Amino acid sequence: MDTVVADVATLGHRIRHFRTRNGLTLDELGARAGVAPSQLSLIENGKREPRISLLSTIASALGVPLTDLLSSEPPDERAALEIELARAQRGTLYASLGLPAVKPTKGTPTETLRALVGMHRELSRRASEAIATPEEARRANTELRERMREQNNYIPEIEQLAVDRVRAAGHVRGALTHRTVSVMAEQLGFDLIYVNDLPRSTRSITDLDNGRIYLPPASIPGGHGLRSMALQAMAHRLLGHERPASYADFLRQRLEINYFAACCLMPRDAAVAFLQQAKKDKDLAVEDFRDAFGVTHEAAALRLTNLATSHLDMTLHFLRVGDDGALYKGYENDGLVLPTDVTGSIEGQVVCRKWGARNAFTRTNRTTELYQYTDTPAGTFWCATQVGTTSEGSYSISVGVPFDEAKWFRGRETTARAESHCPDESCCKRPDAELSQHWAGKAWPSARLHAHILSPLPSGSFPGVDDSDVYTFLEAHSQS
Repeated sequence: MDTVVADVATLGHRIRHFRTRNGLTLDELGARAGVAPSQLSLIENGKREPRISLLSTIASALGVPLTDLLSSEPPDERAALEIELARAQRGTLYASLGLPAVKPTKGTPTETLRALVGMHRELSRRASEAIATPEEARRANTELRERMREQNNYIPEIEQLAVDRVRAAGHVRGALTHRTVSVMAEQLGFDLIYVNDLPRSTRSITDLDNGRIYLPPASIPGGHGLRSMALQAMAHRLLGHERPASYADFLRQRLEINYFAACCLMPRDAAVAFLQQAKKDKDLAVEDFRDAFGVTHEAAALRLTNLATSHLDMTLHFLRVGDDGALYKGYENDGLVLPTDVTGSIEGQVVCRKWGARNAFTRTNRTTELYQYTDTPAGTFWCATQVGTTSEGSYSISVGVPFDEAKWFRGRETTARAESHCPDESCCKRPDAELSQHWAGKAWPSARLHAHILSPLPSGSFPGVDDSDVYTFLEAHSQS
């Protein structure tokens, strides 16, 4: 007959449990079942899988139903601990440590088994939540950016989901209000709760048990951003996200929730109609798009990258650049060559000094956009750049297109023009020859080290989030 398809370790423990409960030795049970004690020992230790016929005989000898032996549940806590310990020690994670296996005996205290199993659980937890190395994270980010480039930064299924949810909430025209966002949350079974004690590592927290989404105080400056935070929290539920299994998974989920929020705040049909009319009038401008839907300049610029190729039949690029020249976000499908490192990552790479994204910082008046044409080895591009400021410093937001597409945009008549030869170092990275000759060996600057250079990537299933703070917060608010 066929052998038993079951967990042989649990099976062995259950046989031993019923044998000792009946006060039988291996010899005595063997005599009753007609099997050698050595064979029974192998079965009890999970080293041999018995046939059904033999198991039926053993069950009869023990006076228990066969189903009691075949149960998948360990017979008691100690058996469960021994089984879990054995499994953990057979795993590749433990094997990678090069340590000997611990074999419990009758004399091994149960407390010792609890400690060993607890350490294995923690080892496994830390391994599953291990941070990506900087190189792995950069590669994951690069792969995601390239994937979005292949689909023109457009995700039709999320677009349609947003259309359906906004329509279901009764929104017809104009900017999406806080009230409409609250209705959308209520339709999902959630209340929006504004609190002033959110853990610093979080932007929002969703209490799945009590149906609450906790957000920062509604009175904070720039509170319009709370709409986006709430929509992002809802998106996790609507998109069926599970806990991220990897850093790449985390990045994908973050992109998807941001995309959903943008689709709701700037609904596809209304946004496309607005942009198509502006294109027809040859007066496309990010600032008008921003003001029409009550969002930030960056949000409007990014949303334009979602819609421009699929609905306006044009390619373009987007850049967010720090005042140190570092590229923090970037997208292109128009042929502009972005600086990359050996992994293909663009984040942190320094863009050419002659690009509008950096020239905008040299202007005295930063309240209006800088329009500029730039000749590059890949062709001539036009761009519009707006400068903003945060507590961490200034940054610029640029949206640009190839020369032939500039005719659709406000600012196309600009006479500002620059010539860039990057990545050729003679363009802007190599010092002037005369200055270099004069100052070489005579300068000793003290570098300003950016904190993020030495900071480890945040750890955890949700990178950077302190679970202890989150659970303490939820426990406190669940009582209110």
